[in-house]
Amino acid sequence: MDKNIFKILKTILVVFLLVEVTSCKSDRDEESPFNGLEESYTISRFKVLNIAANVSGKITWSIKDSIIADGSELDFISPYAKTYPLTLKIDQNGQVKTYQSTIIVNKEQGSYSKYISNVFDFRPAVGQFTNEVPEYEAGNTASAMLQKARESLVGSNSTMVSLGGFGGYVVFGFDHTIPNMDGRDFKILGNAFWASGANDPRSGNCEPGIIMVAYDRNKNGKPDDNEWYEIAGSEYFKNTTVKNYNITYFKPNENKPPVPGNEPWQVDIEYIKWQDNLGNTGFKTKNGFHDHSFFPLWISDASYSFSGTKLLNNYYDQSGNGTYWVGKSYDFGYADNAPNNDEASNIDISWAVDKNGKYVKLPGIDFVKVHTGVNQEAGWLGEVSTEVAGAYDLYIK
Repeated sequence: MDKNIFKILKTILVVFLLVEVTSCKSDRDEESPFNGLEESYTISRFKVLNIAANVSGKITWSIKDSIIADGSELDFISPYAKTYPLTLKIDQNGQVKTYQSTIIVNKEQGSYSKYISNVFDFRPAVGQFTNEVPEYEAGNTASAMLQKARESLVGSNSTMVSLGGFGGYVVFGFDHTIPNMDGRDFKILGNAFWASGANDPRSGNCEPGIIMVAYDRNKNGKPDDNEWYEIAGSEYFKNTTVKNYNITYFKPNENKPPVPGNEPWQVDIEYIKWQDNLGNTGFKTKNGFHDHSFFPLWISDASYSFSGTKLLNNYYDQSGNGTYWVGKSYDFGYADNAPNNDEASNIDISWAVDKNGKYVKLPGIDFVKVHTGVNQEAGWLGEVSTEVAGAYDLYIK
C-alpha cells in the first residue's frame, strides 16, 4: 500500500475514534442518573435555597401536600424559622420516583431591616413638585439629587419624593430578599387619601404608579443585569391600558412670555411641550401655586423621555365647573393608589408578569421600580404625579 494512502487512512481512523469516544462520553453525561436528595438542607431566613435535580420528566416539589414548584430546579425561601418536609416526584414516561428530604430554616445572624435600604436611581418627570420634593439647590447634580432621595426614603423615618408626571421613576431596594409567599408580600407608602366629598367610593387623591420588581439572581446587591417584571395590577389586561408608551418632555425657556389661560391659576398654558409615540403632542401648564421650574434643574439636556405602561386617566371633574377634581382608585396593584392603611397599598409578588404578559414564579424580590402611570392634568390640582413615601416587607415585624 502506498505510504501516503496509509497515512490518510490512519488519520481518518484516529478522527473517527475520537468522535466516537466524545459522543459516548456526552451520552453518558446526559444520561447520568439522579442520585437523590440530601437528607436535609439548611438555610437562613430570607435566603434562597437552590436545589437542582437535573433530570427530565414531569417534576413536582411539595411541602406536605402542597406543590410549591415544578421543573428541574427548586428555589426555596421562607421568612419563618422552622423545618419543612420536602417531597420531590419525578415522572418519566409513567414511572414515578419519589424522594424525601427536609429543609431546616434557621434565624439569620444579625437582623434585617423591613424598610428600604438603598435608592439606586431617581429621575422624576416634569411636575409642580419636581425640584421641591426633594428640594433642588443651586449646583445640585443628579448624584446629589439621588442622595436626597436616599435621605427621604431609606429607613423607618421615611418622608416623600415626587415622581412628577407620566414616567418619572424611582428605583430602590432592600437588604434582603422579600419572599414570595401566599398573599401580599410588601407595602409601598404614598400620600393617597379618600376624599369625604367624593361621590364615588374609594376616591379622592389617588395617583397610581406602575410597580416593577426584580430578583437579585447574581447576588451582587445591584439592580443591574436582573430582569424587571411588572406587577400586573387590576388594569393590566384591559384594552384601556397602553403598553410601551413613550413620552418626551422638552426643556422650557423660562424667559419666554407666558401664555395665560382662562383661569387665574393658569399662568402659562404653553409651558412645557411634550409629545408621545401615539402621535399626540401638547403642553404642560404652569399653575400659579408653584413659581419654580417644573423641569428638573439638574438635567441639562434639551429634552428627555420615559417609557412604560400607561393607565387610563383616573381623575374627573366632579363639580362640572373645574372646582372639585376627584381621582378614582384602581382596585389593586399600584403605588400611591390607596391610603397607606388600606389593603390596596399591599402588593403580591405573584402578580408579576414578564414582558409578554405571562405570569412568572419568583422566589422573592430585592428591587422595586415605581413610575407615574397616568399622563393627565387635573385642572387646578396640576399633573397627576405618583408620590413614594417609603416601602416595607410585610413579613418582618
